[in-house]
Amino acid sequence: MSLRNGGHVRWAFDLSGWRPTLTDLLLATSCIQPEEKQRLAKFVFRDDFNASIIGRLMMRRFVQLATGLQYDRIQFGRDVKGKPYLKNEGFMVDFNVSHQGRYAVLAGMLTSGDESLELAAMPKIGVDVMKIEYAGGKPLTEFFRLMNRNFSDEEWRYIRSRNHESEQIEAFMRNWCLKESYVKNVGVGITVDLRNISFTIKSNILSRNNVICDSTLKVNDEFMRNWRFEESLIDENHCVAVALENVPPHVDLSQNCFEILDYSELMEGNIPLLANDVSYCETVASKDYKKVK
Repeated sequence: MSLRNGGHVRWAFDLSGWRPTLTDLLLATSCIQPEEKQRLAKFVFRDDFNASIIGRLMMRRFVQLATGLQYDRIQFGRDVKGKPYLKNEGFMVDFNVSHQGRYAVLAGMLTSGDESLELAAMPKIGVDVMKIEYAGGKPLTEFFRLMNRNFSDEEWRYIRSRNHESEQIEAFMRNWCLKESYVKNVGVGITVDLRNISFTIKSNILSRNNVICDSTLKVNDEFMRNWRFEESLIDENHCVAVALENVPPHVDLSQNCFEILDYSELMEGNIPLLANDVSYCETVASKDYKKVK
């Protein structure tokens, strides 16, 4: 667990293998801010609670590692678009979290030592993870018809050009993952016309041990020159994409495969912010996990 070239980290946490005990919950919920704790209490299912608290803990561990800030002095806020950011002044970092399928992921980086840069020129990061499957019940052709407005004509040509249904599903999820990483970076959410966000995928095969960096983006038919994208697999069933804006072209992103953390690594160096809340954790522990279809 360390910073890579250019001050980057790429972390994944396997949620399917984490069934926290009451002791685990007491520690985890004492290591997040009060407003985060209140937000997490609203989740109906344990799966969503677990994924979200792991995301918060990954953010805190990353900032601690990247800045040297004392664990319990780290303060997060949310901007007007709801994206978390580090409130502590004088530290140049950016990070983003996502979860889907069995993984929660974080992509983070040191942004710049030059505080004179305008905000629009600062490096920024977004991440998304997708499980590569289709379980919608409808024929795939009907599903694609219903999703037609979410992809550009060029993207649909790429998706439908794949020879087998499994390849088309992978191409669909890969394009969706790229779009999500981009909109999470800019903070707009999936509320814009996604047909105007169009990716060109040049390498057909993703890998767990190699990062593809050659996909390109057009927005409203304009080539986005200051954007770079990483794509890889966490495992054979989960693809992940990282969107980076204003990262210098000389920074090598090709080795940024995702490192899988366990709970003990994630909690290393923790200092609780809050007192143990047995009642809160017992309520969380009483919630059901989602039934697997």
